[in-house]
Amino acid sequence: MPFSHSGQISAIVSEVESLNPDSILDVGVGMGQYGFLLRTNLENINLFTINGAVARRAPREAWRVRIEGVEGFPEYLTPVHDYAYNKIHIGNALDVLPTLPEASFDLVIAIDILEHFTKEDGLRFLQMLKRVSRKHVLVSTPKDFIHQEVEANPLEDHLSVWSCDDLTQAGFDRVVPNEVSWINIHTR
Repeated sequence: MPFSHSGQISAIVSEVESLNPDSILDVGVGMGQYGFLLRTNLENINLFTINGAVARRAPREAWRVRIEGVEGFPEYLTPVHDYAYNKIHIGNALDVLPTLPEASFDLVIAIDILEHFTKEDGLRFLQMLKRVSRKHVLVSTPKDFIHQEVEANPLEDHLSVWSCDDLTQAGFDRVVPNEVSWINIHTR
């Protein structure tokens, strides 16, 4: 579905805060919760200007972090996306990622999207994520297979389950502890 399991959100946001990227690509943005959380947690004081008793929203040009997203189902887009993201690329990730320049983001995140690919396409997808990353790729995927078919949006269908060993073999060298999901990081 277009949102994340609540049990992994704080682990992912904390990890991204520690990486402190200047640019992020969020692949499979869904409802935009990570764009919003990362915008507010990484940007902090750059979101407002305060002059005495007057506080104003700072112009986007003053923001430090560039956050772009990829979304295959445009019906998920809301005003949250307009606020949190600098740009949203619409289309299937396997089609959009090859169009993005190599090493163009400090961090690429793919939260709860890997299970929507077959293993073959998933391995191709992970390689594409690493190609557009300058520094890090963070992926999360459920530890157990959860059957899911969504007639209105087949991109939501679950097609695979991944183990920590699968992700390690794909080049993801660090695991962030979590009970419900594998959260793994590749460092370039």
